[in-house]
Amino acid sequence: MAPRVNEIESPANPQFKLWHQLLEGRGLRRHGRYLLAGRKTVPEALARSPGEFEAVLCADLRQLDALPLPDRMARHRLARPLFDALDVAGTGLPLLVGIVPEMPPIDLAAPPQGLELVCALGDPSNLGALLRSAAAFGASRVILLDEAAHPFHPRCLRAAANAQLALELRRGPGWPGLAAAAGPLLALDAGGRSMTDYPWPADLRLVLGEEGQGIPDGLPAERLAIPTTGAVESLNATVAATLALHAWFVARGPQSAR
Repeated sequence: MAPRVNEIESPANPQFKLWHQLLEGRGLRRHGRYLLAGRKTVPEALARSPGEFEAVLCADLRQLDALPLPDRMARHRLARPLFDALDVAGTGLPLLVGIVPEMPPIDLAAPPQGLELVCALGDPSNLGALLRSAAAFGASRVILLDEAAHPFHPRCLRAAANAQLALELRRGPGWPGLAAAAGPLLALDAGGRSMTDYPWPADLRLVLGEEGQGIPDGLPAERLAIPTTGAVESLNATVAATLALHAWFVARGPQSAR
């Protein structure tokens, strides 16, 4: 027997109203759910972690035939205007309703294990790009400071290409809480030591500040700089972090990452 499909036609529908709240960080935190979109990311996520999704949303039921949906997964067909309101990426393809995984707080008094990326990026797209690099170069975990965007925001998901599902995400404190963090604690800073010949340790915490604000002056971290021509004042924070992650990855050897 074919799985039951729930038809939703009204914007007053409670489920639609809940899903619409998932487009913002407040709704994500309140409901512990998120919306995943993408021609490649949706089928890849279903193949990798089907148990982390509870429902699929569509405007055309025929599109569900191409997806490896578990029988237990709830299916909802939305009127086109309602679906388009949720499909902020404009894919026109089915959306998955995922369960935000637990992100327990990190104990910064304990020494780092592998490369732990400490991040305060408030722009969801920049955070998503950073998560993608973190997964690619074997970061052991990503520690999200209070100032960071929600890692399951739609724009973060779009930029990360499912990196969230491959990373260990932990909640960190605000900037003051880093003062007592066990080291090595490193930060990217144009005025620091050149990264070119830096002897990367196997275990460290790499701190990335907010765009335009950088790292607080009082943070007790060793500063590393990325050599450039000087034609521009600084690199985009995500680009700089990606270069540092790659340098650590190469220095330690691919077999030692993660």
